[in-house]
Amino acid sequence: MHNEKHSTAEVISYEEFTERSKNLKTLSDVTDFVKTLIAPTLQKMLEAELDDHLGYKKYESVGKNSGNSRNGNSTKVLKTSFGQEQLKIPRDRNGTFEPLVVKKYETVESDVEEKIVSMYAKGMTTRDITDHMNDIYGVDVSAAMISAITDKVLPLVEEWQARPLASLYPVVYLDGIHFKVRDGGRIVNKCAYTALGVDESGYKELLGLWVGTTEGAKFWLGVLNEIKNRGVDDMLIVCVDGLTGFSEAIQAVFPTATVQQCVIHQIRNSMKYVPSKHRDKFCKDLRTVYTAPTEEAGRNALAEVKQLWPQYALYLKSWETHWSEISPFFSYPASVRKVIYTTNAVESVHHQLRKVTKTTTIFPHDEALKKLLWLAQRDIAKKWTSPIPAWGDCVAQFAIMFPDKIKI
Repeated sequence: MHNEKHSTAEVISYEEFTERSKNLKTLSDVTDFVKTLIAPTLQKMLEAELDDHLGYKKYESVGKNSGNSRNGNSTKVLKTSFGQEQLKIPRDRNGTFEPLVVKKYETVESDVEEKIVSMYAKGMTTRDITDHMNDIYGVDVSAAMISAITDKVLPLVEEWQARPLASLYPVVYLDGIHFKVRDGGRIVNKCAYTALGVDESGYKELLGLWVGTTEGAKFWLGVLNEIKNRGVDDMLIVCVDGLTGFSEAIQAVFPTATVQQCVIHQIRNSMKYVPSKHRDKFCKDLRTVYTAPTEEAGRNALAEVKQLWPQYALYLKSWETHWSEISPFFSYPASVRKVIYTTNAVESVHHQLRKVTKTTTIFPHDEALKKLLWLAQRDIAKKWTSPIPAWGDCVAQFAIMFPDKIKI
């Protein structure tokens, strides 16, 4: 291979570089020329590092009786974006030399690693990554190597998960997304709990990702306590689905927070068992409830729907049972209602996570799931470059509703 041919070559002089550059006519010529420079350049850098480590250059008399000296070299094959390069890693007699340009045990150039991590984050399978790296870059990477490379992000996941948070998030969405994971030799359903916050400037921020066996109020209590321990003193409005015990868990940790149950979830639950022949009309009548101008008007509309559809009174009972958690959005104008009356914001995140994880039907363990979810959310968060729509209206309303917490 061309790589081995240049493994012991010297770095060319500036004059030779200039002369050879004049003869480059195509992109292929440029690429081939760059390939010839990689190994000798890295080799020269390794030698320079050892010179610096020992304090003298090769063959210099000052090195005699200095207490340390060169001790041959070891051969290493480094996989780069241009293929494999064979290098001779210089050694010192005391064994204290640790090169920086090519670190000990490193067999893949960081640029290649970044490409592998990026492809993994996009949801590509191990086989897809292996084929792509071989076809495009001529680099052979095994499934074990891909796993080892992507495992390097796990400390970053832990650091991100433990990072300090803002003291106040005016709006927080809590929800979960389910995956199949191997656990103790069995395949079990596990829930990835997600907490999406909106800070005082209106920017979205995923506060964390937690993996548990089932989605339940008890687990959410632990999540909320962790969020509080990381610096969050208060949340104004917490948007949730209809999970039993959710409100109690929230109130136990953030007693002044307003719990807003997702109206969309409530509608779906009400429509679940309505026959198709009545569904359109029932849905139209139900719409008068959650689009009412005031809470009182909403209550009256609910009473009218019950009279119109007595056969579905049981499906409407939950509206009355959870009215205190459904109704907070009535206090705000339409622009603010769109922000808080549904958990669509976090469900949109889940939709994007699903796109990335759809190629993995079963995760081998929790760490594999956390790793891919973190990489996916990192790409998602890059798009959150502006405040959410109508945030100006939201802040103005919150400043009136919570004057001691929001200052304009």
